[in-house]
Amino acid sequence: MRILTLCVGNICRSPIAEALLVRDLPAHTVASAGLGALVGQPADALAQAVAAEHGLDLSPHRAQQVTGWLCQQSDLILVMEQAHQTELERQFPVIRGKVYRLGHLGQFDVADPYRQPRSAFDEAYAAIAQGVADWVPRIQQLS
Repeated sequence: MRILTLCVGNICRSPIAEALLVRDLPAHTVASAGLGALVGQPADALAQAVAAEHGLDLSPHRAQQVTGWLCQQSDLILVMEQAHQTELERQFPVIRGKVYRLGHLGQFDVADPYRQPRSAFDEAYAAIAQGVADWVPRIQQLS
């Protein structure tokens, strides 16, 4: 199964979600992208610090822009906010049915911590970790 995580800049939320899914689902292919990616940029320094405290290394990450091809190659696309799903499905209507919020099961969005204080990154990490924990058993059942 190919999974794509998506946020706006692809430097804070989606790289963390990608790293958690890679850790928890090693047999799957996981990537991340952004709706308005800061292409080629590494993960935000605070995102890297928070991830490192949880045993995740975001240092190899480089942001990439979402494309239709990337979406079509993915079996499941997990976005951070309802607005991301709406925009992604507007841009690429053919992918409807495989785009869900990471917080779909818990009915929550993951707030963007970019240019916010450290506490916003901690809150985003906790929400992402919860979303991943909710999705992993469902993905395993489908695999």
